[in-house]
Amino acid sequence: MQHLRASLKQALRARPYIFDTAVAVCVYAVVLMATSAGPGPGPELTPALAVAGAVMCGALAFRRRWPLGVLAVTVTGTVVHDTVASSRSPLILVAMVATLSAATLVPRRTAWVAGTAAALTLAVSRMLASDESWLHPEIVGLVAWLGMATAAGDALRSRRAYVAAIEERARRAEQTREEEAERRVMEERLRIARELHDVLAHHIALINVQSQVAAHVLDDEPAQAREALGHIRLAGRAALEELRTTVGLLRRPGSPDEPLTELVTEPAPGLDRLDDLIGSFTAAGLAVDFRTEGDPRPLPAPVELAAFRVTQEALTNVSKHAPRARATVRIVYTPRDLVVDVADDGGPLKAPSDAGHAGHGLVGMRERALSVGGTFTTGPSVTGGFRVLAVLPAALGVTSA
Repeated sequence: MQHLRASLKQALRARPYIFDTAVAVCVYAVVLMATSAGPGPGPELTPALAVAGAVMCGALAFRRRWPLGVLAVTVTGTVVHDTVASSRSPLILVAMVATLSAATLVPRRTAWVAGTAAALTLAVSRMLASDESWLHPEIVGLVAWLGMATAAGDALRSRRAYVAAIEERARRAEQTREEEAERRVMEERLRIARELHDVLAHHIALINVQSQVAAHVLDDEPAQAREALGHIRLAGRAALEELRTTVGLLRRPGSPDEPLTELVTEPAPGLDRLDDLIGSFTAAGLAVDFRTEGDPRPLPAPVELAAFRVTQEALTNVSKHAPRARATVRIVYTPRDLVVDVADDGGPLKAPSDAGHAGHGLVGMRERALSVGGTFTTGPSVTGGFRVLAVLPAALGVTSA
């Protein structure tokens, strides 16, 4: 039954003229029954009343398109009939329906002005036709009925507006939730892509360098080739371990595939692992000068992770684009910030520039710095190479000056 009612309501909303025509026919039927049912001195069904009722009720079929015009037609028809017939008629019912319809479709002020004008017009017409005073119960009742029709229409319009506002608010809330969910999905995708890039790019770059060394010295210096292959094995193992850790952190607890406790073998890398990071690059043949300035102190994990990844990616770029250059890594602790400064002297090859570099490394470093409220800049170094400078806040939520 409820489904049938909802289907019927939806069909009527799609074709409102059908409902308006049905209302017009019902009102006309009530008018005809009111004239013929009452015995005694009540209104009689005459051809003039039938024609006037048909015209006025027919106008009700257009009440949605021209609400004030239909009200004017019904009031005028009632006045003309009562004046010509010199008798009361149930056509006032048609005027009441038109008044209620107009009040539901036009603004409040317009509805009350139109309802007051209709009530006064019909009251004056009835008073002149019957020589009755303003305070006669029939005149007062006529004005009261039209006033109640206007009030009912105004209340119905207000309720419809309230329901429409609630539905619009719910629609916007749902749209906002969907947009927020989509935004979070996109941010999560970027975070996963950044993590995988940082984890794999460093080790693959080292493997690439060591494989070239092994291929170059394989015939003449087999001992050095074996050492390079050992570095490749260690870099591959480290890449697998970090990838395994990253996948474990991204996997939801309780995964049926593999227990989370077996996947997460170590915490996210921080500043305490910079020595190992620098060692992996120096083992691959890159000259790195590493120094720490200021008073080292524990920092929030996201800040340390961002500093580690920026250093890792900056050195990876040096090893790829200027493998014979000498790199300098400075970690500076200030009262408010942590400064990560990685520069190289260019070496025999030209260092990359921020504008011309087509990879994702610089973009990822900038995103990491901004994600913790820091700043990130790149440009030429004073020694003729390339410089990466990240200023990270020592406490989350504090933007570096």
